[in-house]
Amino acid sequence: MTITLQTRVGSAIEPYIDDLARLRITVFRDFPYLYDGNMAYEARYIATYSRSPRSLFVLAFDGDRLVGAATGIPMVDETEAFKKPFIEQGYSPQGIFYFGESVLLPDYRGEGIGVAFFDHRESYARALGGFSHCCFCAVERPADHRLRPRHYQPLDAFWGNRGYRKLPELKTEYRWKDVGEKEETAKPMTFWLKTL
Repeated sequence: MTITLQTRVGSAIEPYIDDLARLRITVFRDFPYLYDGNMAYEARYIATYSRSPRSLFVLAFDGDRLVGAATGIPMVDETEAFKKPFIEQGYSPQGIFYFGESVLLPDYRGEGIGVAFFDHRESYARALGGFSHCCFCAVERPADHRLRPRHYQPLDAFWGNRGYRKLPELKTEYRWKDVGEKEETAKPMTFWLKTL
């Protein structure tokens, strides 16, 4: 397998929006997100990033097929819901570069692509300048969740090895519809932070 990584900034993602939307829906359908996504929501979500001239998309291709992606955006260009926990805890959004997601199809995991996604986004934030921290958030699911796979391994150790710290005081909630559910429900999300 030969994977190539390509970067796009801001509106240059537009030719890939549908592929990225499908990839997010596919990957986030699995535990722990259990996201029952739809293309209309995805288009709106990705539009937030495409409107920011300083957003970053790191795309992983197997030939012409998009198999993974990672995104990043200055926190000041994010929605108020993302900024609010930081403002409440005394952080300045101007100094934070936010990682939206890292999504990678299962057959491509364990090959170093996830590490490369973090490296590319951190390097980009440093090159832009003015950022003291990088961060992302992750959903919190109970250990006894009925859909948790028996051999599920959380990514906490991977994130810790990349220098990120889980900050329980930086919490928020986001709503989406879980697989098999009829209504959207609020999900607790916790932020992880790294000093650049």
